[in-house]
Amino acid sequence: MSGTVTPHHHFGDRIVRDREICGGEPVFKGTRVLLRTVLASLAAGDAAEDILADFPSLKAEDVRAAIAFAAASAEEDLPVPAVPNVQ
Repeated sequence: MSGTVTPHHHFGDRIVRDREICGGEPVFKGTRVLLRTVLASLAAGDAAEDILADFPSLKAEDVRAAIAFAAASAEEDLPVPAVPNVQ
């Protein structure tokens, strides 16, 4: 792992929400590229280089920000299962 910087640091300045842009969906700052579009491409197995070629307004830092956002969301959203009471 590369460092102890909080995940928010990696995406907070690259991913924004504005009600006037794409109906408030999260987008990459300065673009109309939806976060969920990039995440779906990554989930489908697309390489970062392919995503950057498809969306020339994005930078490599944006793709890393999408991954950091997903990691932070998974950490916050997934419940920890309760330990069964074994007797």
